[in-house]
Amino acid sequence: MNELLESLVELIRRTSAEIPDDVNRALVTALENERKGSIAESALKIVERNIELAKRKSQPICQDTGSILFYVDAPIGLDQVAFEETAREAVRRATAKGYLRQNSVDSITGENDGTNVGPGSPAVHFHQHRGDALEVRLVLKGGGCENVGAQYSLPLEKLKANRDLDGCRKVILDAVLQAQGKGCGPGILGVCIGGDRATGYEWSKKQFLRFLDDRNPDPRLDELEQDILRTANELGIGPMGFGGKTTLLGVKIGAANRVPASFFVSVSYMCWAYRRQGVELGAAGAIQRWLY
Repeated sequence: MNELLESLVELIRRTSAEIPDDVNRALVTALENERKGSIAESALKIVERNIELAKRKSQPICQDTGSILFYVDAPIGLDQVAFEETAREAVRRATAKGYLRQNSVDSITGENDGTNVGPGSPAVHFHQHRGDALEVRLVLKGGGCENVGAQYSLPLEKLKANRDLDGCRKVILDAVLQAQGKGCGPGILGVCIGGDRATGYEWSKKQFLRFLDDRNPDPRLDELEQDILRTANELGIGPMGFGGKTTLLGVKIGAANRVPASFFVSVSYMCWAYRRQGVELGAAGAIQRWLY
């Protein structure tokens, strides 16, 4: 097995079986904040045990290992065709080893060939830069949380949401209310203000590459992130919708240019099993360091 293939298989294994440190810290804090003896505390204790068992046994944290999303920051000259071929083979091998469940199916026939490889799976997003570093990030996004994502077109009369940040706030909180514990909360929101229908969702998912405890460099978006996180956690929805203080673990918002005729707000929802990891690779493909 060449070094790149070996590194990508290990990236998949670790992403599937281990929660990143920033997410684990947020879950520990959430557990400490819930009322002792409550259903919310019990739900988070089960989450805590699940995380420990998955890491110790090197097994998937969730039975739904989700959509496989690679984000590659590549230097000029990287053979993207060869890289994607290697990524697809890494998915096949990781699936055979049990690091990924066999849960990618043909959308027309419903057939499952057991490889997790097919049209659109895995999805590989390349971004070229002028530096030397090759960084590969992976997100495994489960279907349950994907189902409660939402996209809004402003203005929206029924929510009295205009084309401004207050209107964005209203629709983002509406997405949390509509989820009502579905999607395996406590969740994390990735949001894009603007773009078109396709790029809005793409940008919203890229927000999941940020650290959970970072702060938005745009002070307007930072204020909106903190406000929505605070307000959502006052709604009483709580872990898995059982009530409690922890409805969301984080909110990450980006903005993309739009055409004047459209104003979309795209909301992607991530479950507590926030499977996101990344590596910096050397010239031969060996792992130099972990990014999260």
